[in-house]
Amino acid sequence: MQRRVFLKSGALALVTMGLSPSFLRRSVFAQNLVRTRRGKVLICLFQRGAADGLNVVVPFGEKTYYDLRPNLAIAQPGRPSGASAPGALDLDGFFGLHPSLAPMKPLWDRGLLAPIHAVGSPSATRSHFDAQDYMETATPDRKDSHDGWLNRYLAVRGTCESCATHGDHAAPHGPNGSELVDAKGNPFRAVSMTAQTPRILSGPAPSVAMSSIDDFTIRASGSDAEARLEALYTTGSADLIHGAGSEMFEAMKMLRAANPKQYAAQNGADYPRTQFGQRLAQIAQLIKADVGLEIAFADIGGWDTHVNQGSANGQLANRLDEFSKSIAALVTDLGDRMDDVVILTMSEFGRTARQNGTGGTDHGHAGTMFVIGEQLNEGRDLALTTDFRSVFAEITSKHLGATDLTRIFPGFNGPNAIGVL
Repeated sequence: MQRRVFLKSGALALVTMGLSPSFLRRSVFAQNLVRTRRGKVLICLFQRGAADGLNVVVPFGEKTYYDLRPNLAIAQPGRPSGASAPGALDLDGFFGLHPSLAPMKPLWDRGLLAPIHAVGSPSATRSHFDAQDYMETATPDRKDSHDGWLNRYLAVRGTCESCATHGDHAAPHGPNGSELVDAKGNPFRAVSMTAQTPRILSGPAPSVAMSSIDDFTIRASGSDAEARLEALYTTGSADLIHGAGSEMFEAMKMLRAANPKQYAAQNGADYPRTQFGQRLAQIAQLIKADVGLEIAFADIGGWDTHVNQGSANGQLANRLDEFSKSIAALVTDLGDRMDDVVILTMSEFGRTARQNGTGGTDHGHAGTMFVIGEQLNEGRDLALTTDFRSVFAEITSKHLGATDLTRIFPGFNGPNAIGVL
């Protein structure tokens, strides 16, 4: 079984910053430059818990699928699964989307959606913790990795790969010599809409983690605590206190200027009133506020369907409904901005092909990813079984412009691009 996946070459600069005096000192001075430039954005979405790839992208053309899942399989297109539940949404005559992914089907029709089936890790682990760690560090079966693969990319790209050994430049620049926004000048180039920094962004290159834009504030006692603290920093005699402190407050004002409470989605987008849906809405808000966001991350749990998974309806269907409506709303809301955005979804592994005795599926191996974004270019075939690092490497090289992939994906000797069959 094969499925073509299309990835278009493009430059996607990706830099991440955090909240510390060392870079806040320069953040304010970078804002004028950032606001005059609309760069590329990568949004990574992690489905934690091991999503069932076989019922997400359904191989309805494979008889064995129905033999292994007599109660869980999604019916073929046009054939109800029972109780008027719809069948799979046909993609190419062999694969189809789960019916709860209907909000994403128009993205396929427009050439913006690329499902990547049977993608996974060479590691044999069936541990959620280990598999998530391996996927986020991109170093399967290595527990000594201290940084995520995106953070390694940031470090490599931040030092300018083509001339990292020649010392710092007067101004950061791209591979063709064009000047880039200072990697240490913007605190919001990478934002994770999570309570803590995810493993994929952990490492020496800092990033911002926040549950919501409203949470990005000073936490102290008293209703006027923030004003008092700002006055203290503003009048401080020490240069470090005055500079870093005042710039921290400038960063906070930047986010508040986005006016999160008054944000209204555009183009008729309707985000689910869930944590995941609202976090994607805030990612869209940050992109459109032109604060210099270049990478965003969010995750969604609830994919560990050992019991009562359901078929076209039920536990998995409900999770996919929220997932697809949130992503579809994000794409709709961004409108023409999607020309500069790529969305990558992932889950630590898939689930067993055979249903279990409790109406669910157990920990498996390969799963499914989605790539959503720039007009996808036909002409490439993806082997059914694909190392997830091949997908990461493809995006990193084609979209982000990285060339020294061995530093980003240590120990990976596979192809730098998805192989042509």
